[in-house]
Amino acid sequence: MFDSLGNKLSGIFDRLKGRGALNESDVAEAMREIRIALLEADVALPVVKDFVAKVKEDAVGQEVIRSVTPGQMVVKIVHDHMVDLLGKTAEPLNLNVVPPAVIMMLGLQGSGKTTTSAKLAKFLKEKEGKKVLLASLDVQRPAAQEQLAVLATQIGAPSLPIVAGQQPVEIARRACEAARKDGCDVVILDTAGRLSIDEALMEEAALVRDVAAPQEKILVVDAMTGQDAVNTAQQFEQKVGITGIVLTRIDGDARGGAALSMRAVTGKPIKFLGTGEKTDALEIYHPDRLAGRILGMGDVVSLVEKAAATIDRDEAEAMAEKFMSGQGFDFDDLAKQFRQMRKMGGMGGLMNLMPGMGKLKDQLKNANIDDKMVKRQEAIISSMTKAERKNVDLLQASRKRRIASGAGVTVADVNRLIKQFMEMQKVMKQMRKLGKSGFMRSMMPRFGGGGFKG
Repeated sequence: MFDSLGNKLSGIFDRLKGRGALNESDVAEAMREIRIALLEADVALPVVKDFVAKVKEDAVGQEVIRSVTPGQMVVKIVHDHMVDLLGKTAEPLNLNVVPPAVIMMLGLQGSGKTTTSAKLAKFLKEKEGKKVLLASLDVQRPAAQEQLAVLATQIGAPSLPIVAGQQPVEIARRACEAARKDGCDVVILDTAGRLSIDEALMEEAALVRDVAAPQEKILVVDAMTGQDAVNTAQQFEQKVGITGIVLTRIDGDARGGAALSMRAVTGKPIKFLGTGEKTDALEIYHPDRLAGRILGMGDVVSLVEKAAATIDRDEAEAMAEKFMSGQGFDFDDLAKQFRQMRKMGGMGGLMNLMPGMGKLKDQLKNANIDDKMVKRQEAIISSMTKAERKNVDLLQASRKRRIASGAGVTVADVNRLIKQFMEMQKVMKQMRKLGKSGFMRSMMPRFGGGGFKG
């Protein structure tokens, strides 16, 4: 989402850092460019004005302009103020009450509210060990209640049985009672949305709020709608009251202004980011980490957390044991690394988190190095026989033609994968010198010339 803004800011910073010294006019010019970049990213004008004024005030100080690395200091100042703009620190859900804690999900139709309700239930269940009951109060949208029931089954959480004809307030009351009886820690109420804000929507939400007395009133907004998302948040806050926000579709290609404006305009914390369609595509919102991503500094902490959450420890241990015993790296091992990368969010997801990789995105895109390429490589490996996957020397011309035909690719594609595989073999031989513990630390996906190296 922040690619365009990040690239523009990186260009501004590169010019600043490329100068040995800065004067006030240099800083003023950089601030003008930052202002334009933020406005083009659809950040609200009052937010831009306030942000640029604060950065400029700090950046023109003598200790900055006369420092040894003035450009770097300006970047740090921009980063620090952006963290302030985004909310300073992560704010967790308030669930410290006598169970069950009630979370009321609010939002317009199409914002991803029902999917986010399931994602949040999965997060609370798996990350915090909570027993969560899901209840749909949406009697407006056809099959909305059935949709949430299906999602609940997928994540292994209970859902409130559907009673035909029952209205939202009655459903909310029944859900809270059922959660108490069943010993649930949390009940999530997925309320109805509308295509736009109207009196009926707000009246219904207020009635449910009064009956359920929720500890959290979470507004789900689509980040792709830009400033409309900010306006929606303001209206829900004024008419119903909200305690936090979830921004969905943060992985889309919109300009990102909603995320940058939301906290400053509404005064309410963003608590989670929806990063995809799958039920595990929900991230805790960390302002400092998001600022790092926007400014091209990466997000190593999130990268390590993602690796820790997705790497199969037993599989990694088995691979380490195999290599330490002198057995070679084969195509089955490479396929496992490809699968691991996809679990971690694919090529795009990883690059967003790796420092300095943002500038290479366009180059990799032009070179067709993307998740589709990785899937093609997996298809090539799947088209090999078991013996071929174990012994690359078997892959002569006739076998390559058969494999290419089976995978729906060209022989040149097969040759590229073989070359990449043989380079990876060399790397694995070098890693054996690290010993088992060193090898385990090196199991993160890596990038190199010629494409992704699992």
